[in-house]
Amino acid sequence: MEEEKRIKAQPEELPPPTYWPFFLAFSVVLLFWGILTTWFITGIGLIVFSISLTGWIKEIYKELPK
Repeated sequence: MEEEKRIKAQPEELPPPTYWPFFLAFSVVLLFWGILTTWFITGIGLIVFSISLTGWIKEIYKELPK
């Protein structure tokens, strides 16, 4: 039986934690809740959605190699 060559996994750095995905999911909940209830909650959901999506995209661009 031949001995298999094993390659060790390279250590990989994890990105720092972020709260943007939480706020994005929360804004989607507000959007759907606002559709069922009132336009005011829908407006708040749209504002939170745009802020959190922009923040998450900016954070992803910071992590890209240059």
